Amino acid sequence: MSQDLPIIKKGSFYYLKDGPNELILEDRTKRGLTVREQTMDETYNVLADKGMIHDMDGIGHWVPIRWYYPKKDYDTAVDHAEKMEKKYTELRELTCPDDSD
Repeated sequence: MSQDLPIIKKGSFYYLKDGPNELILEDRTKRGLTVREQTMDETYNVLADKGMIHDMDGIGHWVPIRWYYPKKDYDTAVDHAEKMEKKYTELRELTCPDDSD
């Protein structure tokens, strides 16, 4: 399982792990979400594990949990990880401003 794989790069919101045949980028915000399907990610064009989350209206949405990049695409996987880190950092700053001043 991917939990036992060595971590090559780590951010606050992701792990990039060294799998036997591929690089595995895990979205840490989706920890505990059950994998319901494995399909091609439309944005990154790589295989992805996806789970279902429901919004306040009870409508289900497929969300990627982890992506499987070919080892030769290390730079692409890192770029994706850094974009994810930036997006979640900005979201956290917007929704949870530091009010300790």
